Amino acid sequence: MNKLRVAVIGCGSISKHRHIPEYAGREDVELVAFVDVNEARAQQFADQHGGKAYTDYREMLTEAKPDAVSVCLPNALHAEVSIAAAQAGAHVLVEKPMAASEDEALAMIEAAKASGVHLMVGHNQRLMPPHVKAKQVLDSGKLGKVLTFRTSFGHPGPEGWSADGKESWFFRKPEAIMGAMGDLGVHKSDLIRWLLSDEVESVAAFIDTRHKEGTDVDDNATCILRMQSGAIGTLVASWTYYKGEDNSTVLWCEQGVMKIGTDPQDQVIVELRDGSVERHKVGEIATNQKQTSSGIIDEFVEGIRSGTPPRISGEEGLRSLKVILGAFESQATGQIVKL
Repeated sequence: MNKLRVAVIGCGSISKHRHIPEYAGREDVELVAFVDVNEARAQQFADQHGGKAYTDYREMLTEAKPDAVSVCLPNALHAEVSIAAAQAGAHVLVEKPMAASEDEALAMIEAAKASGVHLMVGHNQRLMPPHVKAKQVLDSGKLGKVLTFRTSFGHPGPEGWSADGKESWFFRKPEAIMGAMGDLGVHKSDLIRWLLSDEVESVAAFIDTRHKEGTDVDDNATCILRMQSGAIGTLVASWTYYKGEDNSTVLWCEQGVMKIGTDPQDQVIVELRDGSVERHKVGEIATNQKQTSSGIIDEFVEGIRSGTPPRISGEEGLRSLKVILGAFESQATGQIVKL
């Protein structure tokens, strides 16, 4: 079997902890190139895994001609680089949020279609075992309709995670475009859409920079969502959960409640109105401290191998992005925004 020749564009923390080791762990993948403006960073991975280090992604695309790329760059560059890679005939896995605007996302989707390549967005929350289990329970119908929900993602901020710490691009608006909402909020808009098999109909949001100094990107957001089904709930994203990191979702339904990620031992708890309780130990949700396999790389590679279009497609990434863009519009206008 021919190995899939992969290039990683952007060699920061998400590449270091997720993309690179997960590609390297596959027998059917060859890492052929690493691209980073910090040449030493790219070279370090090339030394470790083979392949060549580049500082210019265009030069890499022309010279290395990879079959597929991971785009792990600041948000402002996602569209430009993904489009160039697709036009060069490479399948594209892009980190979330997929783009800075709806127009950029549509251009990425169009470029992939025109070249006949896959465009997949790294919404790994869908693949985490507790969420997979929760989706099975919801789809079984035993809880009935979801009536209300809350979904939240908060941690102390990217300075403890990013390769550049406090100097990270995450805090620079021209590169990041958005802060906690782009980093964490979009994970949750994607998760709730997928879990409920439903779309967000309207959003109202309060978004602010509460505590991170020297940055003009948001560090906190609280949003109210109404789904097309009528379900209503809250979505919270925060970079100031200095204690009590949270990555949990609770769904109140006709027949009971489902709690996801609220208990360290039992990741999914279902409490039914008849008094019965189901507790599922299904493996933890990955955190910055505890990196479990994201499943994203396997899904991407296997989709390319089998010719199956990605489940977490550009179109799906755009729907989840539009919720976040709607939230920013709500904050700017003081209005409820219909999507």
